Amino acid sequence: IMSCGNDFVEALKKIGYPKADELNGEDFDWLFESSEDKSFLEWFCGNVNEQHVVSEKELQDFDSLLESGKPILEGNALDEVLKTLKPTDSKNSSQEEEEEEELKKLEDELQTLQKLKKLQIHRHNKLQMMVSANSHMLQTLKSKEEEAHKDLKEGLEVFTAANNKLNNELLSLVDAAKKLASFFTVSDSDQGSGPHPVFFSQLSLDKYLSQEEQSTAALTSYIKNHFYQGMSEWVESSHEDSFQLADISKQVTCDETNEVCEESQEMARLQTAYICAQHQLIQMQAKEESMNSAIKCAESMLQSLKNKDIGKQENLDAKISSLNDEVSTIKQEITQINNEELLPLLKENARLLSAPVVKGYLDCQIAQQEYYASRQDEICRHLIRQKASFELIELAYEMELKKHKEICCQLENLVESLKQSSNELQQRLQVITEQTQHAQPRNTISSKDGFSCR
Repeated sequence: IMSCGNDFVEALKKIGYPKADELNGEDFDWLFESSEDKSFLEWFCGNVNEQHVVSEKELQDFDSLLESGKPILEGNALDEVLKTLKPTDSKNSSQEEEEEEELKKLEDELQTLQKLKKLQIHRHNKLQMMVSANSHMLQTLKSKEEEAHKDLKEGLEVFTAANNKLNNELLSLVDAAKKLASFFTVSDSDQGSGPHPVFFSQLSLDKYLSQEEQSTAALTSYIKNHFYQGMSEWVESSHEDSFQLADISKQVTCDETNEVCEESQEMARLQTAYICAQHQLIQMQAKEESMNSAIKCAESMLQSLKNKDIGKQENLDAKISSLNDEVSTIKQEITQINNEELLPLLKENARLLSAPVVKGYLDCQIAQQEYYASRQDEICRHLIRQKASFELIELAYEMELKKHKEICCQLENLVESLKQSSNELQQRLQVITEQTQHAQPRNTISSKDGFSCR
């Protein structure tokens, strides 16, 4: 409203109103508060100039016309008076008819021109309203333009501050990236003092591998000293992933097989000799018992012959025959015992005799197997330690590789985001450059201005 009062004073100055310089625009602000007069005053301020002011000569002529007392016709009254006018000269009828026709045409043309005049007036009024509305809109847009310039200035300051902040953050990010990159590289000054690895994969495994080779060589030597030759060769020809618990009972060499065969043959010879000796001993004992019994029987018979009568010779013969029968029966039983019972008993006795020997041999074999098993447990613990250390190193490499992949993925996403932001910034700068290059300074906003379409 304050700017409208100033515009009204400026319009008065344009048309040459006296003492317009002494007027204050704020004193006329109340005229624009009424909605009825506001549009007219806004039109007056935007369109009236010195061309619309009547000159002093025209005012004097008009005043003299008024003082003469003559009537002044305007609008429809003037048209009616013009219709009543008649020519003073006398004319003939043909000329009158022509004049009437011409007059009629002129009247028609006059009506057409009046309609055209009304249409032009209507259009003029409409254009005046549009001009006043556009002028008002122009004034409004000027104020908005000032506010926009103010906002643009403030936004530019904020953008400059944000840009400086972003530049500082980017510089700090570059410094951090350089610091991070310095961890992966060794400077020339540090090369003399040796590398400083940061990751586990940068550590040298030469010491670990040399210790494992020494341990493997010591294990092979230990196996050669405490196990048979076949197992040491099996260990030397095996690789790390194929170590398993060995079955000592199945790892039998040819020498051990021959030794076992000789021991079995010797045991069989001892059992056969024992059986033969026992058989001969029993036979000799039986013969000795038989001779002793015969001697005793003969002595008893001689004694009985001396003490008894000769008449009893017949009874003696009968007794001898019965005894011979008993002897034959006993010999058959002895033969049956020798053929059927004695040999199995001797074999069983020989087996019982060789049982302690076999037991001692088996105890020796069991002790040797236990010795091999204890040594195998030691070797197994050593191999498990080696495998555990190897798997621990492998697990550390896998964990570090996983972390490296995650960091690589994050860095790739960051690079892609930075590329996208850089492309968008380049596109914006290109659009702004094109708009500023093709832009022409104008006081009003037109449809050719691309910024008004945003």
